[in-house]
Amino acid sequence: MASNTPRSIFFSIVGILIAGGCGGAAGWALVSVLGLTGIASALVAAATGMVVATGVWVGMTVALDKAGLLR
Repeated sequence: MASNTPRSIFFSIVGILIAGGCGGAAGWALVSVLGLTGIASALVAAATGMVVATGVWVGMTVALDKAGLLR
């Protein structure tokens, strides 16, 4: 079970911002490269962003665990 200390909550928020930022940037980049507009661009950007953000979150978790920084 995850710890609910202020430090844990702070680092969770930082991780969410990093993963979300990476996902948003990836979604935006893909939509720009494909030249999409309108609803199609929103759907593609959202789906891409969520997949990338999840991958970044998992990658950060695995890296921090292997580095011994997670309890």
